[in-house]
Amino acid sequence: MLKRLILAVVLLASPVLAVQPDEVLPDPVLESRARELAKVLRCPVCQGENIDESNASISRDLRLLVRDRLLAGDSDGEVLDYVVGRYGEYVLFEPDRSGANLILWLVGPGVLLVALGGAAVFIRSRRPTDGPTEPALSDDERARLAEILRE
Repeated sequence: MLKRLILAVVLLASPVLAVQPDEVLPDPVLESRARELAKVLRCPVCQGENIDESNASISRDLRLLVRDRLLAGDSDGEVLDYVVGRYGEYVLFEPDRSGANLILWLVGPGVLLVALGGAAVFIRSRRPTDGPTEPALSDDERARLAEILRE
């Protein structure tokens, strides 16, 4: 049981080990900014990971680039603009909500609304009508049913 716990901790902590000790800046404020920026930049190779968690060599290069830009005195926005200028908007986990990206931001909720509307129409069409669906029993049929129920 202890071995499994240790293995789980090591596996969960492995992304934390992506930032190498030689990458860490001596100034804790700049390092904190670098880590926050690294969390919003996507690894171009890993696709689902940010550069802070990725072990890919390009992620290391991007982490070093971010730190170099911060040391040069760039603001967070200037660092992001520089990286996007070199690698394209794909490296941002949350691209700007403008231009062609606005369409991508609106398509998801739009499709959801259309699906909900279609589901509502389908459910309404499946409801029984207000009137009786079967014809009423004739007097002879009622008498026969009463006789059967007495038996």
